[in-house]
Amino acid sequence: MKIGYARVSTKDQNLELQLGALKKAKCTRIYEETKSDKNSADRPELRACLDSLRAGDTLVIWKLDRLGRSLIDLVRIVEQLRKTKVQLVSLTENLDTTTAMGKFVFKVFALLAEHERERISERTTAGLANARARGRIGGAKKKTTAGQRKQIRALHKAGSVSIGEIAHQFKISKPTVHRIVTTED
Repeated sequence: MKIGYARVSTKDQNLELQLGALKKAKCTRIYEETKSDKNSADRPELRACLDSLRAGDTLVIWKLDRLGRSLIDLVRIVEQLRKTKVQLVSLTENLDTTTAMGKFVFKVFALLAEHERERISERTTAGLANARARGRIGGAKKKTTAGQRKQIRALHKAGSVSIGEIAHQFKISKPTVHRIVTTED
């Protein structure tokens, strides 16, 4: 099944040109987006369109920039399409993943996605190493001091005070009390 997706960025623009091209391409359903969010997750029609696609379907767009707002966004969406075995046709760029050249372009997008994931991982690892070198460790700040944790363990071991009472007394949650009494500093 051919599914179309059309998007304009501002209220002043209209979808007529895109809709005409998508109808000419014989799309059985066309999703129309008139919202101007940069994040594809905030575009409900795109989300609905992507959710409706099944293996073997073809997503038809007027132009690649209508699908993704940035290269990273576009690569992520194209990678999702590839994984779900959905073909992509971009009318303006003459991209058709049902052809050998289109499949090649799909693979290039997959490589770009993998490369971007690796770069993000490298930057994260470098940032964590830099933070550790400056004496910082990850995670949330502890809600209790070492002395308080010792008191909590003693109260729990004595068995005279419930977990809920300990949590209330130290102004922490019950799961935090459980974590303290089951781990050592």
